[in-house]
Amino acid sequence: MDWSNIFPILFALSLAIGLPIALWKLRKGGQKKVEELCQHLQGIGVKASALEKGTGEERKGRKRFLGQGAVGTVKLAGMNIDSIDVVGVASQYGVNYYLDFLVNRPSFMGGSKKKKTKMNTKKSSLFKGKVVDIEWKGDDFLAQKLNFDYGLKDKLLQADLSALKGGISIYYEPKREYARIRTTYFLPTPDLFEATDMIANHVKSWY
Repeated sequence: MDWSNIFPILFALSLAIGLPIALWKLRKGGQKKVEELCQHLQGIGVKASALEKGTGEERKGRKRFLGQGAVGTVKLAGMNIDSIDVVGVASQYGVNYYLDFLVNRPSFMGGSKKKKTKMNTKKSSLFKGKVVDIEWKGDDFLAQKLNFDYGLKDKLLQADLSALKGGISIYYEPKREYARIRTTYFLPTPDLFEATDMIANHVKSWY
C-alpha cells in the first residue's frame, strides 16, 4: 500500500467532513460567547452592550475569509478600548475563539508601517512556574512605552495570566480604522481588564 497517496486522501476527507461541522459550531456557539462576555463585563462594572447584527459598527472588524470571522461585537463606553470583537476560527479540528480589543484611530492617520508587538513572559521554572517578569517585543516605539510602564507590569504580574494561553499580541491595521489587541477568549477579572485598557491607552499614543 502506497501511504504517500493515502495520507492526502485522508486529510482531504477530514477537511471535507470536519470543516462544515466546525463552521456550524462557530455560528451556533459564537453568539453565546458574545452574550456571556457582555454580561460578565457588566458584572464587573464595565459599561458594555452587545451590538445588533448588521450595523455598520458591528461589522467594522469582521474578517471575510472562510473559517474565521467576528461572530459579534461588544461596545464599551468610557474606556480606552472602544469595542471587543469575539472572533471564531474554525478548522477541521474544531473551533477556537479569540478576543480582539479594538482601539479606534483618527481617520486622518496614514498607514505607516508598525510592527506586531507581543507580550513575553518569564517564569520561575520551565514547567508550571510562576510568571516573574514581562517583556514586550516588536515595534520599537510601542514596546518601549509598554516596558517602561511599571504600573502596568505590576498589575499583569499580580493577575492570573493562565487564561491568556497565547499571551497578548497587538496589531496595527493600516487599512482599517483601528488597532487590535488580541487574546484567547476569556472572561477577564477586573484587574486584568484594567491592565488591558492600560495597554489600549498606550496603543492610542502609537498613532
